[in-house]
Order: sequence, then structure tokens, then C-alpha cells
Amino acid sequence: MSVSTARPSDGVRVVTVDRPPVNALPVQGWYDLADAVRTAGRDPEVRCVVLAAAGRGFNAGVDIKELQRDTGHEALIGANRGCAEAFAAVYTCEVPVVAAVRGFCLGGGVGLVGNADAIVASEDAVFGLPELDRGALGAATHLARLVPQHLMRTLYYTSRTVTAAELLAHGSVWRVVPPHELIDAALELAEEIAAKDGHLLRLAKAALNGIDPVDVQRSYRFEQGFTFEANLAGTADRVRDTFGKEA
Repeated sequence: MSVSTARPSDGVRVVTVDRPPVNALPVQGWYDLADAVRTAGRDPEVRCVVLAAAGRGFNAGVDIKELQRDTGHEALIGANRGCAEAFAAVYTCEVPVVAAVRGFCLGGGVGLVGNADAIVASEDAVFGLPELDRGALGAATHLARLVPQHLMRTLYYTSRTVTAAELLAHGSVWRVVPPHELIDAALELAEEIAAKDGHLLRLAKAALNGIDPVDVQRSYRFEQGFTFEANLAGTADRVRDTFGKEA
């Protein structure tokens, strides 16, 4: 598991996740990502953070195998708290966060980009919450920031995905570019943002968070309570044990 931070230009930091094969993060990975984003945002020289990923896709959510190996609830509690920490780190980052998304952005990936300030996506990017197929709930809070309410519900109930082009039509994605242009396009936007006064950017980020109609951190933790209820009832294990198996 690797979370690295790079400095491609003045005022910009790129936080990259690289956990083969699909960037599904274990408990510690979510905390590592949260720490990297917070550290970048606290740097007085930084005015914009780009959140990116290496490998086959942006993020496949929680490491299901880690949950399956745990005979109790420790891994689930850890995943719940770790995801909440990472999502909050993006949302409360002191400077704007640009998500650079390619390939699949599922589950926890939607939680990350739904809390970002802007999204640049590649043409092959798809977004969705397969939670009901994995014995979990959560991140509807963040999907609702990407698509209208009724579409969010339909996507949630069906575990279907939407494309970057569809999100562009909804106005939640800034640009859609060929995969090989993704990082350059994200950096172009980040550098435009970073050209602004750093103090004003921090004030603007705090102001925009303050006028959000939904408290995303509280809303997400509310959702997680139902995930835990599903586990206590045995429903989550029954559904999760079918994950990756043909019907």
C-alpha cells in the first residue's frame, strides 16, 4: 500500500494512491490517505491539492477480503472510521481539492470525489455504489452531490454506474479528457486555482463548506449506522460472501 505526495509545481501537491490491483483500501490505507491530504492542506505553501491514483482505476472502495478475514467487528468498525476520516480529510482540507479520476470510482471512491471541490475525469471513468451487492451501505451522501436525488436513489438501489460523460452533463465533472491527458488536465485546473491568493482560498473553502445545505460528515456517519446494523443482523455477511462469485 502506497500513498505518495509530489510537488509538480508551486502551490500544488498531488496525493497519489497506489494499491494494486484495484486500489481497494484496507483500514490503515484510509487513515494513510487522510493523513496525506491533511498534511498537504496544512502546508502554508500549498494552495491546491490534486487527489489521484495509479493503476487500473481510481478507487474500488473498501478491501472486502479484509472484512471477510475478521471473525468479529473490528475490521468493520475500522473501515467505517477510516473511510469517515479520509472523506472528511478531503472535505475539510484547508485548500481546494481536485480529484483526477480514471477507470472505476466505486464505493469509497465516490465518497472521496463527492467531497472534492472539483473533478476532472478520463473518458473511461465510471462512478457508482455497489454497496448493496457487497453487504454494505453508505456514501449516498456523496453520490447525492454528483447526481440529482432520484437518479442517486436508482443508482443506489440497482448498483449501476454512471459515466464521466453523464456526470459532465449533470455539471458535477469539470472536464472529461482522454486517459493519457488526465493528470495534465487536473494539474491545469489546480494551477489555475493555485494562482489565487492562498489566504483568500482558505477563507473561500471554509465559507463554501459553511453554506453547504447538508452536513456531509454527520450524514455519512448516520448511513454507517445502518451498515453496522446489517452486520449485526447477519445480512451483510450473507451478501458479502457472494461477492465475486457467479450466481
